[in-house]
Amino acid sequence: MELTDQASEVRSGEELDTAKVETFLRDTIPHLEGKMAVRQFPGGHSNLTYLLTFENREMVLRRPPFGAKAKSAHDMGREYRILKALKPFYPYCPEPLAYSEDMDVMGCPFYVMERLQGIILRRNLPKGMILTPDQVERLFQKVVETHYALHALDYRKIGLEGFGKPEGYVRRQVEGWSSRYRNARTPDAPDFESVMAWLNDHQPNDSPYPCIIHNDFKFDNIVLDSNDPLNIIGVLDWEMATIGDPLMDLGSSLGYWVEKGDSPEMQAIKTLPTHLEGALTRKQMVAYYSKLSGRSVDHFEFYYGFGLFRLAVIAQQIYYRFYHGQTRDPRFQSLIFAVTILEKTARQLLGL
Repeated sequence: MELTDQASEVRSGEELDTAKVETFLRDTIPHLEGKMAVRQFPGGHSNLTYLLTFENREMVLRRPPFGAKAKSAHDMGREYRILKALKPFYPYCPEPLAYSEDMDVMGCPFYVMERLQGIILRRNLPKGMILTPDQVERLFQKVVETHYALHALDYRKIGLEGFGKPEGYVRRQVEGWSSRYRNARTPDAPDFESVMAWLNDHQPNDSPYPCIIHNDFKFDNIVLDSNDPLNIIGVLDWEMATIGDPLMDLGSSLGYWVEKGDSPEMQAIKTLPTHLEGALTRKQMVAYYSKLSGRSVDHFEFYYGFGLFRLAVIAQQIYYRFYHGQTRDPRFQSLIFAVTILEKTARQLLGL
C-alpha cells in the first residue's frame, strides 16, 4: 500500500540538463554518492518540482515553469532565503540546501532542498488510507493550528522584516491581483469586473496583527507523517510567502475549500479532500482560527471572496500559458472552466 507522494517520469518539455545539475550539486553538497536520477512530482501548476536521487540521499529541486509569464511570482532566491530564515523557528519548513542563479546550469534560478517524505493529500484520500470522522476533524483542526503557528511568529525577531510591507497590504493585493487578471485574461475568460469593483470598494483597514503569511496554505502543500497521518511534519511551496494580513492568508486558503453544501459546479473543480465526513466547514475553520488567535473575524466574506478571486487569477495565469502555446501540459486546458465557475461563485457570495 503506497500512501506517500510519488514522483514519475519527467513531463515532455520540462526536462533538465541532468549533467549540469549533477555537476553543480556535487560541487555544492558534499558526500553525494552514485549517479543522479531525476523524476518529477505530478502535483502543482506553478513552479516545477523534481526529485533528485543519489545512492545516499534524496533531494527536491524547484525551478520556475518554462515560459513563465509572471516572473515576480517565481522568485527562487526569495523563496530560498525565506526558508533559510524560517527553518530554525518553524520546524515544518524543509531545509534549503543550495541555490543558484548560474544561467549556464538551467537557464533560470533554482534551489534544492531536503525531501520531506510523507503523505500529501489531494482530491481524495490515497488508496488504502482510512480516517474516521473524528480523525478527519482532528486533522483539520491541526491544519488550522499549524497555519496559526506561522502567523504567531514575530517576523522582526527572525530577520524577515524586509520581506514585505504590511502597510497597505490589502490595497496592494486587490490592485495587484486585479491587474494580473486583466493582463492574463484570454478571450474565453469572464471579465470579473464586478467582483474586482466590489473588492476595491469593500477593503478592510490594515490588520493590527501583520505577520508572516504563506499565501498558499492548503492540503497539497502539507506533508503528513506516513506512520501517523494526524501528525503534520511539513509545509511546502513558500514561493508567495510575505509579510501581510493573516486573514487574507486564511481567506486565500479557503478559496480552495469545497464543502458538501457547495454547488455541483464547485464540486467538479474540487482539488482537495475538504468534503470528507468530519471535515470542518469554512465557517468552522474561521471560528477555530478566531478561537486560537483571539482575533475578530467579522466580515469574512471579503477575505473569502478575495480568496476565490485570487485562485481564479492563478488558474487564469496558468491557462494563459497553455492558450498561447507556452506549455503543452494537458492539465492546463480545463482551467478555463475553473475560472468561469469561480467567477460565478464569487458573484453569488458577494450578491452581484
